[in-house]
Amino acid sequence: MKVSFHGHSVVKVETSNHTILIDPFISGNDHCDLQAEGLKADVILLTHGHNDHVGDTEKIAKDNDALVVAPFELATYLGNKGLNTHPMHIGGGHNFEFGHVKLTQAFHGSAYTEDDGTIVYTGMPAGLLLTVEGKTIYHAGDTALFSDMKLIGDLNEINLAFLPIGDNFTMGPKDAKLAAEWIKADRVVPMHYDTFPLIEQDGEAFANSLQSGVGHAMKPGDEIDL
Repeated sequence: MKVSFHGHSVVKVETSNHTILIDPFISGNDHCDLQAEGLKADVILLTHGHNDHVGDTEKIAKDNDALVVAPFELATYLGNKGLNTHPMHIGGGHNFEFGHVKLTQAFHGSAYTEDDGTIVYTGMPAGLLLTVEGKTIYHAGDTALFSDMKLIGDLNEINLAFLPIGDNFTMGPKDAKLAAEWIKADRVVPMHYDTFPLIEQDGEAFANSLQSGVGHAMKPGDEIDL
């Protein structure tokens, strides 16, 4: 299984049978190395409804007839646009053909801004635990530090975690370092930083602040084999 990072919070998971995209903010993301046109995906997982996470979901999903898994209100919103969706909510898990998904808490907001400026509430934000081929990936979404991250680490053997470090809108590096210690993942990748001036951070410095061998500051397009 290959897991690749593509800037901001965009993650791609390629298993033996499926390609899974998480929060595919591609168009308008200068830090993304992908192109929405022609991009293949079987499944899209969304953590919340902000535009920089929903991104190109509609186009990619319609081009590929991909399944979109999202918190209930966001799934309903996208279902009304003709997408094939599976609604979930925090604390719930589901076995899919491609693997198991469980939504976790995330302390943030969730609303989609339409082209005319209308803001559509899309429910509560989430993180997600994706278990595929015997490996578990934790994508924290956009979140502040919260103490139940200790439980997430205690109850799951996490092989790879993606944690936001941008500060201002999410955890900063100091809080993310504590989160990494609590979740006890084998490897931790910083995300949601440098995309905009307000969230400029040093990903390498964050990675180096973690225990030896744990932190990995991935550049767009970098891959990890799980």
